[in-house]
Order: sequence, then structure tokens, then C-alpha cells
Amino acid sequence: MLSRLMSSSTRSLDRECNCTVRLLDDSEYTCTIQRDAKGQYLFDLICHHLNLLEKDYFGIRYVDPDKQRHWLEFSKSIPKQMKSQPPFTMCLRVKFYPPDPAALKEEITRYLVFLQVKRDLYHGRLLCKTSDAALLAAYILQAEIGDYDPGKHPEGYSSKFQFFPKHSEKLERRIAEIHKTELTGQSPETSELNFLQRAQMLETYGVDPHPCKDVSGNPAFLAFTPFGFTVLQGNRRVHFIKWDEVTKLKFEAKTFHIYANQKEDRKVILTYFAPTPEACKHLWKCGVENQAFYKLEKSSQVRTVSSSNLFFKGSRFRYSGKVAKEVMEQSAKIKRDPPEIHSYLFHSIHYSPNPNPIPIPGKTLKCLFFCVCIFKSRICRAKYVQMKKKNIYILYI
Repeated sequence: MLSRLMSSSTRSLDRECNCTVRLLDDSEYTCTIQRDAKGQYLFDLICHHLNLLEKDYFGIRYVDPDKQRHWLEFSKSIPKQMKSQPPFTMCLRVKFYPPDPAALKEEITRYLVFLQVKRDLYHGRLLCKTSDAALLAAYILQAEIGDYDPGKHPEGYSSKFQFFPKHSEKLERRIAEIHKTELTGQSPETSELNFLQRAQMLETYGVDPHPCKDVSGNPAFLAFTPFGFTVLQGNRRVHFIKWDEVTKLKFEAKTFHIYANQKEDRKVILTYFAPTPEACKHLWKCGVENQAFYKLEKSSQVRTVSSSNLFFKGSRFRYSGKVAKEVMEQSAKIKRDPPEIHSYLFHSIHYSPNPNPIPIPGKTLKCLFFCVCIFKSRICRAKYVQMKKKNIYILYI
């Protein structure tokens, strides 16, 4: 009897696996899923955790054992896609950047997009002139610490923040100058929206670069944005094709082709070479999905596409989500009270036992562990929350 129970328990464990998803604020969401669970199930869990309704702009990204990036396909089993053994590690990212961030219905969606674009700026994907860089960084500063206060913000305070892969002291001073003199009174929400609206005007807004080489062997980065297909070389955009001009995307092995009809019926074929066939297939699938999302009027127009010619066997793929126009129409129907945005950074401070606990008005701390949560993008009134089960108090500042 005992052996049967143990066997049943073992089989149950074998049918489950653990997943950890790193969110856009660098916190982690961990859950246990069935081994036959599809990507949609995990994505719905995360969106429920975040209280996110405008979820079609987001996706789950993972890296396989060969260091190739992928987007999790929601219609397929998770373990079959991962090519590795559990526990699985993934991350939530913006997959389709909103063409107009101001048109998003809910602040929670805008905030998550803000976190993504801020990440893009930090990792060098969002390229911009020095003047734009200073303004974008100042918006981040205003959103995260509020108005400049000489009592709290000493000389060089902006250097404590890392906005870019690298920057000069001159740029730091300009960031602080804008923050001090031009942004006083802006709420975090307004600063984040202003940040997004400025970023949206840049050529590299929404760029997720795919490293390739052109026909001459020169390095290039291919990317898909809300407005079309773009090619970057040496921090400069050398090609841009609008989505309504793109007629076909094709790949064979490591070779990627994009076909387009531009002005005056001028036909264009661009050819690039990816590092591996797997990277080329990922590039092609990203292109197919982005073209469908931004170009089509409704998802019923989506068709299965082939990667190659009719006479050769190639990959077939079909985008399975909503298109941008449908997402906007669905967002307009949302009617609920705006959800709270919990964005805080934990700093743990350990205290020795104290027989004389420190009194705080209305509360008395009697725990050995005190956790201070500093809101990164929301300046909130101080409040105390007691976590009774763990006997921990949290002070929000």
C-alpha cells in the first residue's frame, strides 16, 4: 500500500515542473506547471499576477542551450519548446511595441512598456543624440525620485543612476540640470509618458536587434519596429521599409531575404546572413509576427506562410495572436478601476534582538528582521504593512 502511494506521488511529481520568469522590474515569478502545459497557460498566470489586461503587447522569451533566443509559442507545450530540463527560466518582455504609448488604456501597461524602453536605453538598443539622451534620462530621474530637493540630492546625485551603457560627466551634469529646472512638479505617471513619447519618435524605438552580415560581409543588425523593417550599421540606420511595402520574408539555411515594393513600383530585395540556421529561422518568425501584428486589419486575415519556394521543403509558420488594431479596440472596452502599481526595490536590514523595541506612532516593531521597500517609480505616502505570518513589517517610502 505504501509503495503504491509513493509510486503515485512520484508520478505526480514527474508530471510537474518549476518555472521562473524574470519580470520587467527584475523581480521573479515562480510557479509549478504540468509538463503538458502550453505557453498560454503560463502567460495567463503572469498577466493575472501583474493584473495586466492589455497583454497582447507582451511575450515570454527564453534562451536555449545553444544560446539562441526564442519567443515562447503559446499554442505549444512549454517543455517541448525549451530543449532543456526543468526548472525552466524565462523572462517577460515587450514583444510588440505600441506605436503610440499615449493611446494605451491603462497606466499599468504604460508602466511596463516604460520599464522595457528604459531597459533598451540602458543596453544600448535605443540609440539617440546627446540632447535626447539627457532628456530621456531626466524623465527617468523625475519618475524615480520626484522633484529635485537640494537637501536630499547632493552634487553629482545623477551619477548614482545608470541610464546608458556608458556616459560622460558632461552628460550627467546636463541630466541633473534638466531635472532641476524643467521637470519640477511632474508626477511619475506624466514623466513616464513623456519619456515614452520622446522615445517613440526615435528611429530605434522598438528595435530588438538581430546580428547578421550583409552580402559584403559587413556586420549589420536587422530589426522590426512598429513602423517597419530596419537595418542598422555602425549605429546608423541604412535601410527602412514600411510594413505596407514589405511583400515577402523568406529564409533558407542562414540566408534571409526581404522583398518589398517601394515608390514608383521599385522592387527591392535585401539579403543578409545570420550566424546560424536557427538564428535565421528566429529572425524570420519575428518578421512574420511583426508584419502580421502591425500591417493587418484583423487576425482572420493571417495566413500560414512558408519560409522557402514552392518547390523546396521549408518551414511553415502562422502568427496566432491578435493584430494591433484589434488590441486597441479591445483595450477601449476595458472598464475597471485602475489597478495599483507595486514597483519597489527591497533592501534588507538585519537587526540584533532588542529587549526595548523602537516605538513608531501607531505601530511597534518587535521583529528581528525589518525590510524597507523603496518605490522605484512611485512616490507614495509612508505606510506600514504587517506580514503576520512571517512577523515582518514593511515600510513603504
